[in-house]
Amino acid sequence: MADLALAPCGSYQEREVEQALRTAVEAADAMDFVVPGMRIAIKANLVAAMKPESAGTVHPSVVRAVVKLLRERGASVVIGDSPGGVYTAGRLHSVYQACGMEAAVEEGAQLNEDFSVEEVEYPGAVQAKRFPCTAYLLKADAVIDLCKLKTHGMMGMTCAVKNFFGAIPGTIKPEFHYKYPNADDFADVLVDLYEFAAPRLCVCDAVIGMEGNGPTQGTPREIGCLLVSKNGHLLDLACAGLIGLSAGDVPTLRAAVRRGLVGQDLSGYRVFGNPADFAVPDFRTVPAQSTVHFRLAGGMLGKIMDKAASRILTPFPKLVPEECVGCGKCAGICPAKAIVMKNKRPRIDRGKCIHCFCCQEFCPKGALKVGRLWILRLLGKSGPSPR
Repeated sequence: MADLALAPCGSYQEREVEQALRTAVEAADAMDFVVPGMRIAIKANLVAAMKPESAGTVHPSVVRAVVKLLRERGASVVIGDSPGGVYTAGRLHSVYQACGMEAAVEEGAQLNEDFSVEEVEYPGAVQAKRFPCTAYLLKADAVIDLCKLKTHGMMGMTCAVKNFFGAIPGTIKPEFHYKYPNADDFADVLVDLYEFAAPRLCVCDAVIGMEGNGPTQGTPREIGCLLVSKNGHLLDLACAGLIGLSAGDVPTLRAAVRRGLVGQDLSGYRVFGNPADFAVPDFRTVPAQSTVHFRLAGGMLGKIMDKAASRILTPFPKLVPEECVGCGKCAGICPAKAIVMKNKRPRIDRGKCIHCFCCQEFCPKGALKVGRLWILRLLGKSGPSPR
């Protein structure tokens, strides 16, 4: 039995997706926990009301295939998420419709209609020991993580673990960014949320991923596989490798390695399929935030040098003026209130900016990119140029 399975899938044709998923699930014996009558909640990546071809959300063909396999085993299925913004029926219905979730309903699933929230405690957490959680996840017998492989402005990559930020109601998400502006602290929050939810199975839609200005305004890029594992950290490790990243490049993976939840690489794990067959060496990634603490000198000089190094190594949101329509959504969503609108253009106060990239993620036109200082680009760090 494999710890991780990768199955080739060259399109979103329903028959091809179903066969690829069956192959991966069987190789990893990944649905052995499902019994008749079980209620399963699928936490899908439905980050916004985006059409499937944008590659910003899990494709409905993949959702449908997962539902079909679960229904065959006698389970009932509810699908949900909490994107940014209000967590209400009206908001989620528009997301479900845009993302093509009617395909899952046709296969026998329900779309989540329970928009209640419960305050939960997680004593084993490193950071998030108490937090509000979307209640539909708590009421299920088991949770399945259905994620999408994409770049991410703050975390470098979003996949299985980052997907569980969707357990936090949308309007409360900015509070977490403000409370945990440090990338490694926020990564620990994400790992805490994932570990609390304890998904029994993780499935990744990497048929077509998103490169460049992810996680919502990047470019679709063919990868050509589905990944399955009972360990989301292991799945993330494999996905990072497919797009040219290591565990050290992704804060959530750094946290998972530090906490003993996954190894530095795939050695020692049983892997079905050859990850090298699906690797995309020229995948356009973005640099995750760096947490650096240089102490080349003591006292005030050391603090100044540390601050300068952090500024050099930390990506920042950068406006491409010709793409901006002046809607002001970035200013409205900024948790640090670092953005003001002047002459219908956002002005970012770098001193207040906490580098959470909420503005970049929710800009409807993709006018905000992940920027880097020229010296970092000169050093050859990976990252997309605005286009």
